[in-house]
Amino acid sequence: MPGRFTFSKEEKLYSRKAISLLFEKGRSFRYGSYTIIWLKEENSASFPARTAISVGKRNIRSAVNRNRIKRLIREAWRKNKYRLYSCLEELNLQVNIMIIFSGNKIPEYSHTEEQVKVLIEKFSLHLTGIFKKD
Repeated sequence: MPGRFTFSKEEKLYSRKAISLLFEKGRSFRYGSYTIIWLKEENSASFPARTAISVGKRNIRSAVNRNRIKRLIREAWRKNKYRLYSCLEELNLQVNIMIIFSGNKIPEYSHTEEQVKVLIEKFSLHLTGIFKKD
């Protein structure tokens, strides 16, 4: 477990070009109210994953509530991403990730953190199944 739990600018996926490429060519993985759209990154980056978080306007109408959910997910991601990073480093992979929340209610933080932990674990197993070197 690393000493610092940060979510720096270099780890955030904010490039329109990268996001549109992610939606065009990316693969998806779903667990509960969360969908991960991911794409293997070809360029060498300083972090194993660049991540963006989205909450749909269709289910959560209020911008205040959407931003609250994004903050909850970002915090849970910041505290638990090291689990995915260790898997990505083991597989020697770099990926771009979009986490999409599609629930219709604001979750409690403890529930959000548990969901993100399970999501990361299942996504790591998914990646290991695809890219495992024999």
